[in-house]
Amino acid sequence: MRAFTRLQGIAVPLMRSNIDTDAIIPKQFLKSIKRSGFGKNLFDDWRYLDTGEPGQDVSERQPDPEFVLNQGRYRGAEVLLAGENFGCGSSREHAVWALDDYGIRAVIAPDFADIFHNNSFKSGLLPIRLEKTIVEQLAKECETSEGYQLSIDLEAQTVTTPGGEVFAFEVDAFRKDCLLNGLDDIELTLQQRTRIKDYESRRRESAPWLFSVPQLEPDAGEQ
Repeated sequence: MRAFTRLQGIAVPLMRSNIDTDAIIPKQFLKSIKRSGFGKNLFDDWRYLDTGEPGQDVSERQPDPEFVLNQGRYRGAEVLLAGENFGCGSSREHAVWALDDYGIRAVIAPDFADIFHNNSFKSGLLPIRLEKTIVEQLAKECETSEGYQLSIDLEAQTVTTPGGEVFAFEVDAFRKDCLLNGLDDIELTLQQRTRIKDYESRRRESAPWLFSVPQLEPDAGEQ
């Protein structure tokens, strides 16, 4: 998992409430367990005027020019500003993967659905909770200033505007440490590989029958 320490990136406002995971990545694209390849279909129903299908060449599709991600001023955005209850709906990890694959490294919203919030930390995406009035302020500044960038410092737990205004945010200490060091659940487990191997060795000695492979008698019909 990619570590998250500091980020200065273009912000894009999508100030809708209750954006669910099916809007983030529609169900027809959930046919892979790889974490890559979902970015092209992020917000697919909103980005395109036609209905997308898996494997379809998006360059041949008709984008909606009114949707923010299709506007040139937000090209390369890495920070998404959103409304309340972001990431509600089904508990698909693909929603986080799609945001990350597109290039979004942080989402700032008044609050998040719990499962989406948890999945974000496990995939290197930083969900930041700020007061609704603050998020709305950032969105207005973003809309009126092309190339608007926010600076995020995870260690200091701050979001800084181009004008120098600083907003502090809270984050769980354990999740913060995992993000700073790029540790997902598997990498956390592998940090204990020596202790795991020692345990397996002791277990093999104390209960060898658990590790033996039984020799099955051949079936009468196979003789």
